[in-house]
Amino acid sequence: MNTFAPRPPADADELLRAELAELLPPPPVPDLTAERNQHLRHTVLRTALAAESDTTARPVRARRPRQGLRLGWIAAPMAACAIVAGVAVLAPREGGTSVAQPASPEAVRILSGAALAAAAAPAPDARPGGYVYVKSLVAHAGRRADGGTATLPPAHQREVWLSVDGSRPGLLREPGAADTELGSEAPVYELDGPGATPRKTTLETAAPSVTNPTHAYVAALPTDPEALLRLIREQTRAGGGDGDQRAFTAIGTLLAETWAPPEVTAALYEAAARIPGVTVLPSAKDAAGREGVAVARTAHGEQTQWIFDRTTSAFLGERTVLTETTSAGRAGTVLGVSAVLAKAAAPAAGELPKG
Repeated sequence: MNTFAPRPPADADELLRAELAELLPPPPVPDLTAERNQHLRHTVLRTALAAESDTTARPVRARRPRQGLRLGWIAAPMAACAIVAGVAVLAPREGGTSVAQPASPEAVRILSGAALAAAAAPAPDARPGGYVYVKSLVAHAGRRADGGTATLPPAHQREVWLSVDGSRPGLLREPGAADTELGSEAPVYELDGPGATPRKTTLETAAPSVTNPTHAYVAALPTDPEALLRLIREQTRAGGGDGDQRAFTAIGTLLAETWAPPEVTAALYEAAARIPGVTVLPSAKDAAGREGVAVARTAHGEQTQWIFDRTTSAFLGERTVLTETTSAGRAGTVLGVSAVLAKAAAPAAGELPKG
């Protein structure tokens, strides 16, 4: 006669499974994807910044545009830090692991003041079919063919006419040189086959962009500083080197060489306040000798300075200075300087604005 062992109670089964589970290795945990990791980092940032703003908020006397985030190492909640332990708040530089410092509070204050002044300025009266006229003083250092240190010549006048809608060529005029047509289709020659007669054609101009702007393109740029900075970074990505410096330089060129609507100009200043490594110089002079306060950024041994009027916060001009001694010269050597003198609407290329 067969006998059967009685079935153990249910709680005994649970106990047996628990004991067996302790003998097994823990199941593998998959790594976070890049997208998920970035999302978690952004969640940490938002949570920490919200907590910081609640504890440091203070009344303001007037409505101001949003300032650049003054990010450093932020103490995040313990649970969030456990998820992304070891992740820096500021992203590493392109091609390296170093973390740049955020823009200094004083630089953010100056750029925010410039944004306020720009937002209150009159809108450009440039119209489709017309031109934007920019008059400036410029000087760029040059070197002899056999080398030697760079020498900065006296500043000279520079006049530019840019087609508002990009439908017609622009014009560059400098003393001692023939007028240069800008944005026209360059003539090139093509060969249909070996031994064929070269056929003249034209090379199409590049589409409008941050680095090839028309007035219409600049007028349509995002007015949200974060979105604007992302666009500038994307469109200057091919330049190589320091991505933050490329963005800072591109914004400086837009400020000096175009005539953007007030809300776009204000967004450009606020975007610059979000670029790491931007600092302040207490005093600097533009090409016209006008003295002001400057915000600056240094990369590859050169410092780019934007000079602002102390009273009106108006953009005066730029300087580029060596910060390290190189074959081009000693530290402190000025490589370039400019001064914006006028921006206005003109009826045609080569014609001065009325009034």
